[in-house]
Amino acid sequence: MRWDGNRESDNVEDRRSDSGGGGGGGGMIGGRSIGIGTVVIALIGWGVFGINPLTTIGMLSGGSSQPQVQQQQGPAQKPPADDKQAKFVSVVLASTEDVWTKIFQQGGAQYRDPKLVLFRGAVPTACGTGQSAMGPFYCPGDQKVYLDMNFFDTLSRQLGAPGDFARAYVIAHEVGHHVQTLLGTTAKVDNMRGRVSQRDQNALSVRLELQADCYAGIWANHSQQAKNWLDQGDIESAMNAAQKIGDDTLQRQQTGTVRPDGFTHGSSAQRVRWFTTGLKTGSVQSCDTFNTQSL
Repeated sequence: MRWDGNRESDNVEDRRSDSGGGGGGGGMIGGRSIGIGTVVIALIGWGVFGINPLTTIGMLSGGSSQPQVQQQQGPAQKPPADDKQAKFVSVVLASTEDVWTKIFQQGGAQYRDPKLVLFRGAVPTACGTGQSAMGPFYCPGDQKVYLDMNFFDTLSRQLGAPGDFARAYVIAHEVGHHVQTLLGTTAKVDNMRGRVSQRDQNALSVRLELQADCYAGIWANHSQQAKNWLDQGDIESAMNAAQKIGDDTLQRQQTGTVRPDGFTHGSSAQRVRWFTTGLKTGSVQSCDTFNTQSL
């Protein structure tokens, strides 16, 4: 992926030097209301990427889905100019801004850029306290993507998904959740919580996640047209990442068995399929995971 020298986003907040951990309703993982069963399910359900894992835990433990009050923080810093990993993140985020701004304009709408927060350890968010162990996540409450870049090492070494474009896929997927928030899709799914069974809620979550995968594919399509910065090996690395974080693969690794009714992100094959759909078509209409019987 030939990313060096491209425009960097101004929407990256570097909070890696903050103490983190306070506010936002406290550290929910350690709360007494969450049993070990819920935590295990949530760990599998996160699938490493996806909708805010705090929402997943709240849903499984019967907690409130309302945004938490975020602790007041000082002004965010920009990443150091010599931080190559942060520069990479800024370039990818800038590309998502360019792509989605154009797509929204073509649809007669205005795209609002999300912020991307770099942190270490823990960070207060409008959705609760985010933890590095959650992996990257998006919080609809403050419309920010949260990323501890140590996750990139996990992605490569533990999950077996190396490569710059695998990392770019992570960011593009989370930005896909931001697009869903702007389009009202996230709110519609969230409003169903408590009205449907846990199994049906999981099924809705799967469709939400697969759509975010498809939106990541749309970004890859349009960014490649604009920059011609990808090689075939880059596409394969993203496909590999999508395959590695399917619910069936993660469940098999965690428990040795696969429970489709517990899926919250989709199987490996489904994630690859929907990312590929967005990549091939570049069309938002092709990513309607909510009105198809076959995922």
